Amino acid sequence: MVNRMRRLMLPLVLLAATLLRAGDGPLEKEVTAIVAGPQVTVVHFWAPWCSNCRAEMEPAGWARFIAANPGVKFVFLNIWHKGQNPQPMLAAAGLGAQPNLLLLTHPNSSKVEADRLGSFLGLPITWIPTTWIYRDGKLRTAFNYGEIRWPVLQQLLDDASDKWDR
Repeated sequence: MVNRMRRLMLPLVLLAATLLRAGDGPLEKEVTAIVAGPQVTVVHFWAPWCSNCRAEMEPAGWARFIAANPGVKFVFLNIWHKGQNPQPMLAAAGLGAQPNLLLLTHPNSSKVEADRLGSFLGLPITWIPTTWIYRDGKLRTAFNYGEIRWPVLQQLLDDASDKWDR
């Protein structure tokens, strides 16, 4: 009887795990559709309270970088935000009006490690800021720990844009 119950429970557990996968939320579906396109896409995870995230915003760091790369789609995803409104910080950094920038806020606002968002698009998020580069739905590069240096990011965007025929 116990073995029969286990056999019956396994498909239910697998179904539940599939339904609860990180990629099933509307926000992840939206970002999945964006990164699936042929353009290079930068997905950047940040929070208004994060000192490293604030450092990247000054002086107009991201705003200048986004303007210099009009063919790249940028998705800024506010996570672990503790319910803080990101708009004042974004506006002060000159972000929001760029046509190639999408600003999103994840509904899970917890910063507490046990409760916070720990993965997105099937990939772990362990630190912010975190910056991922996609093209054609494939992850090309991931910076999972801290601030990005603009020349390095530019080189990686150029590399991701390159058509490799080899």
